[in-house]
Amino acid sequence: MSRFKTAGYKSSQDSGKSEEREGARCVRYKCSLPGTIQDVLRQRPGWVEVKDEAEWDFNWCDVAWLRENFDHSYMEEHVRINHFRNHYELSRKNLMVKNLKRYRKTQERELGRLEASKCDFFPCTFTLPSEYHLFVEEFKRSPGSTWIMKPVAKSQGKGIFLFRKLKDIMDWKKDGTRSEEQKDTAPVESYVAQRYIENPYLINGRKFDLRVYVLVTSYVPLKAWLYRDGFARFSSTRFSLSSIDDKYMHLTNVAVQKTAPDYDPEKGCKWQMQQLRRYLTAKHGREVVETMFQEMDNIFVRSLQSVQKVIINDKHCFELYGYDILLDQNLKPWLIEVNASPSHTPSSQEDYEMKCRLLEDTLNVVDMEGRVCE
Repeated sequence: MSRFKTAGYKSSQDSGKSEEREGARCVRYKCSLPGTIQDVLRQRPGWVEVKDEAEWDFNWCDVAWLRENFDHSYMEEHVRINHFRNHYELSRKNLMVKNLKRYRKTQERELGRLEASKCDFFPCTFTLPSEYHLFVEEFKRSPGSTWIMKPVAKSQGKGIFLFRKLKDIMDWKKDGTRSEEQKDTAPVESYVAQRYIENPYLINGRKFDLRVYVLVTSYVPLKAWLYRDGFARFSSTRFSLSSIDDKYMHLTNVAVQKTAPDYDPEKGCKWQMQQLRRYLTAKHGREVVETMFQEMDNIFVRSLQSVQKVIINDKHCFELYGYDILLDQNLKPWLIEVNASPSHTPSSQEDYEMKCRLLEDTLNVVDMEGRVCE
């Protein structure tokens, strides 16, 4: 059970009675994740948790369970699970960029440069070590610029660092100097090298990014739902390019920020999306801010279209993605990454209630109640 109060959160399905309606069939669910999602599932009327090998109608699982069990599971028509089997085509940093680059090329070839330019919402990115030499060519075109290195398959800010010199990434140099034996014994972890956004939009001198949630219930045809109540995550240290080694300045992940010496767990480091919208509207006007949000919508649609042909569509699957968007000083939104398992761990009571509403709305869209009664 979460340490946050559930009293302020009431299921939109709750009529005040948790008993099943007479004759109605319950929804049997499995959930391997603790915290907020468990609270939401347990409060949902007519839903019953099952354990171990018992049959289930709905499964909110982690990706490790999916990888080990999906291909060996028979699922009846009504059953639903919270991941597509190759969700990583969008959520692994290197594959996301690969799919976006291919999509942009297709758009240019079939519809022209103007249409392709609508895909210019992700920073220049290379996968290392496989694209090391291509990266070096680009690096030398803009000496002194800042780049950011990220492991392709890690989250919560793990393994990320900024650099301005090639000597800082020599471990990822693909120059044939490593023997086959060295490669076998000490393989280099794949990273992406991404041009760092050096002119982020700042509020009170601090950098922030946006977490926006998008629910996909089908890729063929594409059916997606945008949740409007995301949030902004702030760094705890005022932004400056004079120090690229300060993770509290450059990384906005809550997992990083909560380890900062001056982090206040009550205050946290978040604004709700509506608070940010009001701030930006007061400063820049409604029209500018509406254009910014429309450009974000473009990011969501085109990123999903970029993987539409490679994701294995399955009627049993849905996916709640967490998009990370960064605004530059011109209010241009940039796609940083997409998470297939966005954290539902709350950092405050307000954050907890927002995530409860998010998960409740997700379950309403998936509509298990309607499926088990068909």
